[in-house]
Amino acid sequence: MTPPTDTGEPAPSTDRVTRSAARTWLLVAGVSLISTGLAAYEISPASVTPLVQSSLGIDAATAGLIVGVMFGTAVVTSLPAGAILDRVDSRRTVAAVVAVVVVAGVWGWVAGRQGDFRQVIASRVLGGVGYVFVWNAGIDIVSRSVEPSRRATAVGIFTASGPVGFALGQGTGPIIAAAAGWSAVFVVFTGLAALGLVVFWPVSAGTGGTRGEPPTLSEFVAVLRTPAVWLVGSLGFLGYALYLFVNSWGPTYLARELELSLAISGALVAVFPAVGVLARVSSGLLSDRLFGGRRRPLVLGSFLVAAPLLFAFPRLGTLGVLVAVLLVSGFAIQLTLGLSFTYVRELVDANVAATAVAFQTAVGLAGAFVAPIAGGYIVDAAGFDTGFVVAAGLGALGVLIAWRAPEPTG
Repeated sequence: MTPPTDTGEPAPSTDRVTRSAARTWLLVAGVSLISTGLAAYEISPASVTPLVQSSLGIDAATAGLIVGVMFGTAVVTSLPAGAILDRVDSRRTVAAVVAVVVVAGVWGWVAGRQGDFRQVIASRVLGGVGYVFVWNAGIDIVSRSVEPSRRATAVGIFTASGPVGFALGQGTGPIIAAAAGWSAVFVVFTGLAALGLVVFWPVSAGTGGTRGEPPTLSEFVAVLRTPAVWLVGSLGFLGYALYLFVNSWGPTYLARELELSLAISGALVAVFPAVGVLARVSSGLLSDRLFGGRRRPLVLGSFLVAAPLLFAFPRLGTLGVLVAVLLVSGFAIQLTLGLSFTYVRELVDANVAATAVAFQTAVGLAGAFVAPIAGGYIVDAAGFDTGFVVAAGLGALGVLIAWRAPEPTG
């Protein structure tokens, strides 16, 4: 913390400093729990797809919309959400949005029990809007609640809520479905977000307020006209594209090429996102401590490591080596996913920081949305070797962009 100036007032006690630090990290924990619940809400229908299909009478592709519609909604609404967050109290917005998402969870639960697919999709659209507000507002509040020397560390911890929530949703979704029906996952995980709000609200008093005059239209447009913002946004797009390509097509590759069962293939590829918890938390810590607050070296190293590993992946026949490659490449790629949100908000003025974060969210999720589809076309047309060569090429493009990206000037 910044040492007190010599004003004649007594220095704050150690207990007071400790309580302040504890309160800050409890805030980070609370908003991260909200995000974890919503990430689990987002992905959990994927873990019970056969039950969804039989209950709603739909095919697999249509069932996939129940998860995919939340990504699509986030891409469309993230930038408007950021513009709104720059003009309102982020803390109160989080509380209001969690209430809306709880309504969406109950709506989806009822619609699922009644077998109404359209109502389920409508509830998920509402939930997707809520999630993107929570994600952008969470990054904004966490960033403003800690000193700059610990900002990337705190934001990295928050962004780890994504893979934690995915693991929670995938792992416990079938258990919840067996006990209470598949649509119960909607109310269970939005309920977890509500629990996070109970933790977050009392310790977040005084945070999230507007920063002076709201940004003007010209200031909003200036964010989108900043070349550095587009460079870091491109890195987010490429990082999420690589992340979703491996997650989507890695299990199929192992099943087809190495003749493993889908269950074993899925379990092996699960190490790829799972290591993201460590990567996203440590990305900020490494940037803040090892690189003295610089962002570019870590992002550059992320793509330098990932690109050759993705190129080599289909050329490695030993299962143990493949798992090691999944671990290392998953860690490397998700270093960028954890750090890019801190990186981009430091490239713009503070009063439009939420807009920059929202832009980063939108382009990142666009990469997540496009990669599985484009990857499928490439694999069908030219095979897995070509698919991983293209992925490696995207990693190499990330190296070039990261090389040109500037450091934030503060």
